[in-house]
Amino acid sequence: MIKNELIKRVLTSIVLVIVTFYCIVLNIYIFSLSLLVISFICFLEWSSINSKYFSKRKNNNFLLVKLCGLFYLLIFIVSSYFIYIYFGPKYYVFILFICASSDIGGYITGRTIGGKKLSKISPNKTISGSLGSFIFSLIPLLLLNSQNTFILDFNISITNILLCLFISLSCQLGDLIISYFKRLNQIKDTGKILPGHGGLLDRIDGVILAVPSLLIVQLIIN
Repeated sequence: MIKNELIKRVLTSIVLVIVTFYCIVLNIYIFSLSLLVISFICFLEWSSINSKYFSKRKNNNFLLVKLCGLFYLLIFIVSSYFIYIYFGPKYYVFILFICASSDIGGYITGRTIGGKKLSKISPNKTISGSLGSFIFSLIPLLLLNSQNTFILDFNISITNILLCLFISLSCQLGDLIISYFKRLNQIKDTGKILPGHGGLLDRIDGVILAVPSLLIVQLIIN
């Protein structure tokens, strides 16, 4: 069962990587349209998973939760657009590469090593998986070492290592945020659109937090 899920997860990831890469690098119009479509689907999934718990309350909690989700996604959209314009599509791909590596590292080490649970929020998350996420997040930097552009450098330095680790941390926190609401509503996945992953929100929950967090750090640094 685990093997079948892993195969589905890998195949889906390959397709996602190819489609995402071309949506980013083709032009800003395709990127913007893709960003809006993805965010809209995520908002629908967010509203759907929270309807089970919050819609039963006789107050406006459900509306508030939907608005918070919408605001969260709007921050992600604006941050993505700003990074794309200011730092370029290569840097955006680099961010996603780190997020994907962090996610894969957490999945592999968590499954193979296991061990103590990281949090009650997400029972499947382990401390070993979290450490694996941090370690694997450095892979993009190692692969892109010395591949510099006029505005960015991917040299192995303390700054860039800390940057990768920070992105991994943001991804893990973003994952835990969505996991909390999934657990609250007693559901496993936010949807079924992606075989092996569940919903689109399941797949990019870490990215949604990582992109704005990184933008804030970059603005402070620069």
